[in-house]
Amino acid sequence: MVQQITNGIKISVKTAFNGVINKGLNSFNAFSYVINIENESSDIVQLLERFWEISDALNDKEFVVGEGVVGQQPILNPNEQYTYQSNCFLLGDSGSMKGTFKMINKKTNTFFQVIIPTFQLSTSSLLN
Repeated sequence: MVQQITNGIKISVKTAFNGVINKGLNSFNAFSYVINIENESSDIVQLLERFWEISDALNDKEFVVGEGVVGQQPILNPNEQYTYQSNCFLLGDSGSMKGTFKMINKKTNTFFQVIIPTFQLSTSSLLN
């Protein structure tokens, strides 16, 4: 598990390799990841947007930008947590992901970025 705290928001990430799936002529390595967001600050915050940089050993980098996570824009009171799971499909046996969450402090109405630390995706069970 990797963790990082930015502006009082703790991000923890766990990954798993879920096997190979075939789509058309391509085979993809399927990975899942669980993100836990913990508000260690004294303010109420809301996650508004996500930005991902996905690196695949056999493919170009992919960038993903969008509102919220898994269709939600969670609000976190102090000491609250929000956990979600998502997936990633890579051509290669390994890769990595990193990114940021755009958040707003609900008390001051100021925006800030929270770093999602780089985490590895690998078909080897030693790294997951």
